[in-house]
Amino acid sequence: MHAGGVGERRVGLGWRVLIVFTAGLLIWRSVYGVAEWIFGSGYDRAGHVFRAVAITALVVPVVVLARRFLDRRPWAGLGLAPPSQGWRPLLVGAAAYLVALPIGLAVVLGLDWAALSVHAPAGRVIGSAAGLLLLVFLYEALPEELIFRGYLYRNLVTVLPAWLAVCAQAVLFSLFGLALGADVGRAVIFLGFGFVLGMIRMVIGSLWAPIGFHLVFQTCAQLVGPDWDLVTVTNRDTLEIAAFGAIPIGLGAVAIRLLHRHPAVDQTAREPDPAPLG
Repeated sequence: MHAGGVGERRVGLGWRVLIVFTAGLLIWRSVYGVAEWIFGSGYDRAGHVFRAVAITALVVPVVVLARRFLDRRPWAGLGLAPPSQGWRPLLVGAAAYLVALPIGLAVVLGLDWAALSVHAPAGRVIGSAAGLLLLVFLYEALPEELIFRGYLYRNLVTVLPAWLAVCAQAVLFSLFGLALGADVGRAVIFLGFGFVLGMIRMVIGSLWAPIGFHLVFQTCAQLVGPDWDLVTVTNRDTLEIAAFGAIPIGLGAVAIRLLHRHPAVDQTAREPDPAPLG
């Protein structure tokens, strides 16, 4: 596939997608391998910090270089405005998950599908949440959104209707999870999560919105995990998959429509890239 104009020296679309997808996969695998070599195979807080910092430190320049030399297009086309402009869509994305999360918890806990009780003091919970928020931003929310809802979606939507570009990047996101060792069940969750994040990116038009949604989802889900030892849980898989995952993610796609009251997006339209760099 080729999306450039006549005579434009630009790498073909298929190659651009493959190169950045593969580069991301190599980054995650390499960082995982190095972290395991240094910190061991079990969970280690220092290892978590190392992986988070290393992945963002590698992904950001890769996308910058790909945008500059493969796309030959300005960075602004990815939808990642400066934070001074991005904080509003970031909060909208975060709010879309947070307003749906209580419904997921009410359903799962109310039907006794799982149980949850906090055993750590409030100060420790707040401190852990703040630290985890930063780690999730660097480890997952920023780098994953920059690659999938940023670079890959931006390129795919130049030749595909927006709704189909959303589906395509979600499939790539699921394949990415499989390639990193996720089982089929988790790959299906990746597919649904990637689709909702892509819808948020399409509807709001800013990469900060899916970053916000991704950020609070992963922070909330990991905060009740065993690595942070803050809560006592029974039927953890049900709690994580249903209460923190499927229900609020699905409802979050509805919530984003209510929170974002701008004119509807034409989901069948393509989005031409900005003019080539000089």
